[in-house]
Amino acid sequence: MSEVSGQRVVLASGSATRREMLARAGVEVEIDPPAVDEDMVKASFRAEGARAEEVSEALAEMKAMRVTRRHPGALVIGADQMLDCNGTWFDKPPDPDHARAQLIALRGKTHRLVSTAVVVRDGVRIWHRTDRATLTMRNFSDAFLDDYLARAGTAVLGSVGAYQLEGLGAQLFARVEGDYFTVLGLPLLPLLDYLRVQGVLRI
Repeated sequence: MSEVSGQRVVLASGSATRREMLARAGVEVEIDPPAVDEDMVKASFRAEGARAEEVSEALAEMKAMRVTRRHPGALVIGADQMLDCNGTWFDKPPDPDHARAQLIALRGKTHRLVSTAVVVRDGVRIWHRTDRATLTMRNFSDAFLDDYLARAGTAVLGSVGAYQLEGLGAQLFARVEGDYFTVLGLPLLPLLDYLRVQGVLRI
């Protein structure tokens, strides 16, 4: 609960990275992960020819809406991130073999990360923001890839694209354009601005 306004803030996400980002920025949140079949939603949007931005926004809103009914009066934050490489969408890899295949597919190419946050109160969407970052992977060797996967371990399974820019994954890249927090999965600075408007944080 905010010490400024007494307003409860709930994060509708099981992402440890998003939780840590908000906590380090001084936002006290309750955690309530939603039950959303993301694969089914993405398959439906893919069949309709939707853009990654549309999918990211829809999933972020869906997550917040699923949770808001359990927290009347609270600000509920839903979030989602999509990785789009020339029209191909990448998800969190289920195992190291898939992580390796994803990194090989992204090697030497430029891709986009699309991150969305949606805020809902009592079943009504009251704010949203979608930001984008563009990342170019260097043409690393197979030997580097083997070493990276061995050293990074299961951490690569926790992010789309099988990398974590805030750690060892920085070595995968030749160029990153865009906001750092957007790369991590949340348009944090605009969200903090909105929380100030709501009295959750001091102006």
